[in-house]
Amino acid sequence: MSYELLVTMDFGAAHSLRQYKGKCERLHGHNWHIDVCLAADVLNPDGMVMDFVEAKALIREILSSYDHYHLNEVPPFDQINPTSENLARVLSERLQPGLPPGVRVVRVTAWESDNCGATFIV
Repeated sequence: MSYELLVTMDFGAAHSLRQYKGKCERLHGHNWHIDVCLAADVLNPDGMVMDFVEAKALIREILSSYDHYHLNEVPPFDQINPTSENLARVLSERLQPGLPPGVRVVRVTAWESDNCGATFIV
């Protein structure tokens, strides 16, 4: 049994998909919509997985390194393809170390449009 916390945030960034055979190989941008699901088996003394204010601050700090950038020029996407799948995984990996003890990332979804997104499940 566990509790889940869902935080949604947005940022804007451009990318181009390497080796893609189509228009997405060219530089284009998205208003990315990010869903982060955090979980804990036990609530903190305040009765929360973690404070929403703290969760949003941590996520915002990580997203700020991508906001209004060309993702292909920002590590690790200068080495790996900046797909929605890779973005979701990288965000998950960057979030986990900043979380309080007992709180874990469950999944991160990176939406590049209202109808297209990819989820990384830990």
